[in-house]
Amino acid sequence: MAAFIYGMIIMGTHGTIWHHRYCTHGAYTFRNKFWRFVTQNLTINVIPEEIYVISHHVHHSKSDQPGDPYNAQAGFLYCFLADVNHQPIAKDLNAGDYNRVKLLMQHTGVIANTFSQYQKWGSYVNPGRAVMSWLLNWSFWYLVFYLIGGHALACSLFGAAGFWAIGVRTFNYEGHAKGKDKQHAGTDYNHKDKSINQLWPGFVAGEWHNNHHLYPKSARSGFKPYQMDLAWCYIRLMSWLGAVSHYHDAKKQFYESYYLPYKQAKKLPGLY
Repeated sequence: MAAFIYGMIIMGTHGTIWHHRYCTHGAYTFRNKFWRFVTQNLTINVIPEEIYVISHHVHHSKSDQPGDPYNAQAGFLYCFLADVNHQPIAKDLNAGDYNRVKLLMQHTGVIANTFSQYQKWGSYVNPGRAVMSWLLNWSFWYLVFYLIGGHALACSLFGAAGFWAIGVRTFNYEGHAKGKDKQHAGTDYNHKDKSINQLWPGFVAGEWHNNHHLYPKSARSGFKPYQMDLAWCYIRLMSWLGAVSHYHDAKKQFYESYYLPYKQAKKLPGLY
């Protein structure tokens, strides 16, 4: 049960909070670097920020089109192997393009290579710094889990984190309906791509994907009452504590621009 909760809910929700809504879309702002560091390391680190962030910007600009690194129409393996085939930043960027990458990443707090270091390593972050960061993160969490439940708990939760890291590769394939048209009226309002809202990713990670594609910079994507959004709960809590200084919530715009017009057209009962 502990492995299930950690792998499915805690890791999934943290991925939405950190990699998705903050690092990629800047949907909220931390008051200081301390709270950013705490949020970054709330769980075992398994996905480098540069792998996720840059490719995800491309995903939104070319969603379900050629060049989309998660294009579900290209098949399951295309999406599943995206982290090695399509997501890493190009290794032959010129200085100007590399600077654009740095601008997309600078708010994350991940220290960038200089252009000459990038040319040597082919990555945004220095490999030595990345390895040291992960060693410290993994050592901290293994010690915490060991003190709580010994090697058995620590190994179980690290295994759960690894399971999530593999399973999350399938999300965009499923979240874009395996490349098919499976959107439902009254549930999916963004028709510019094949994204759909799904109950399981929504409940365990706050990932209501069609809503997210409507308002990618929103700190909340669970707009309707039944759309539980644990990632949004964390952001709101951090705001209440003063750790988050600003966030964007698109719920009002969603109701005014999409749900209420749909309800009036179909004469549906209110669902507030």
